[in-house]
Amino acid sequence: MSTTPKPSDRVAPLRFQALTDATSYLDAQGVKYVLAQFVDIHGTAKAKAVPVAHLPSVLGDGAGFAGFAICGVGIEPHGPDFMAVGELGTLSLVPWQPGMARIVCDGHVHGEPWAFDSRVTLKKQIERLTARGWTLNTGLEPEFSLLRRSVTGAIEPCDASDTLAKPCYDYKGLSRTRAYLEKLTESLRAVGIDVYQIDHEDANGQFEINYTYTDCLTSCDHYVFFKMAASEIANDMGMVCSFMPKPFAHLPGNGMHMHASIADAAGANLFEDKSDSQGLNLSTMAYHFLGGLLAHAPALTALACPTVNSYKRLVVGRSLTGATWAPAYISYGDNNRSTMVRIPKGRLELRLPDGSCNPYLATAAVIAAGLDGIERQLHPGPAHNENLYDLTPAQLRERGIAVLPQNLDRALDALEADRLIVEALGPVACEFIRLKRMEWVEYMRHVSDWEIKSYLEFF
Repeated sequence: MSTTPKPSDRVAPLRFQALTDATSYLDAQGVKYVLAQFVDIHGTAKAKAVPVAHLPSVLGDGAGFAGFAICGVGIEPHGPDFMAVGELGTLSLVPWQPGMARIVCDGHVHGEPWAFDSRVTLKKQIERLTARGWTLNTGLEPEFSLLRRSVTGAIEPCDASDTLAKPCYDYKGLSRTRAYLEKLTESLRAVGIDVYQIDHEDANGQFEINYTYTDCLTSCDHYVFFKMAASEIANDMGMVCSFMPKPFAHLPGNGMHMHASIADAAGANLFEDKSDSQGLNLSTMAYHFLGGLLAHAPALTALACPTVNSYKRLVVGRSLTGATWAPAYISYGDNNRSTMVRIPKGRLELRLPDGSCNPYLATAAVIAAGLDGIERQLHPGPAHNENLYDLTPAQLRERGIAVLPQNLDRALDALEADRLIVEALGPVACEFIRLKRMEWVEYMRHVSDWEIKSYLEFF
């Protein structure tokens, strides 16, 4: 083990290197079961509970799953089992479930990493960075809606008094959900996820919890754990925690902004250059990486915003609260939250992803797009430091600013046409496109309440 175990409320993460140290720690903590956890193609956590005595089998052959029962792993009913092989360094407690631990797993088939597994897909892109001596560090900012079901079954903010037209940073909204937010925060900190800020966001019942950045693989693992904790703690308290991009038509939606920079082997930020003539403190490498993100933005949209509902968030125009935070335009700017990429000096903030994305797939696509920009030395053009929401379509065209895909179907078209991204992701890209095409067809066949209200007796 890399460090000596300390009390469970520590902030520094435990990283086990030896099985004997791990099992001794679990025994001392009263842990009886370990969740062998992975994600399906949607980024949804899947798991089996394994008695601690059988943890060695998870680290060896893996925990077995019927592959056809898992969404998007490319296994038919007559196909092989999907074996979830644990990575010992990810072992941690599940603080909101005493007696339970969790280990992050990669999918294996026939003893080899499975190309349809999204975490395996991300690792392949990370290898491209590692070959250059680089590490992509990311900080993910999850926004979520804390809700309850009314007596009629309708969904509404959990706090009935959270009714302000512009509730961002509202003290009362924060204070009245304190019990939930503190339990969630303490659970995260107990496993080494260092929370440093909590706030009420711009929609009623919407919150954001910020934790420190780390290497992109660990960031994705943390994000999945965050969603597990947030959802289950809310359920235990009689509430619903939703990462749905747009749960209410009249309120801002839930994003998952991705802060990104590349570090060298010594940990130096290769994206930072304080002599930058644009004043953004970005290096030439950072501009080329950014150029790749903009060049592949339409395809990235499908992976970062992967649901029908995602595009209710990405619409052009202001929200009824007087503000919108979702990008609609392929652009970047200095601390400009109306652009797809904000530059908070020395790093990039990709504002495109939402709470429904699979973080492993989205990050893998970001690496592929960014490296393409570096390899081809793509320049993103000038920064746009004005409120893009106020510009007319003609003004946007004059500035060479394109609009992101405005529905899932268009985004999938863009992804399918982007051979670089598709080939970088491997077979999981085709499976993703196939499943999401089915989702789009189902949506188009659905008859909504709005249609009934508008058309039933209109003609």
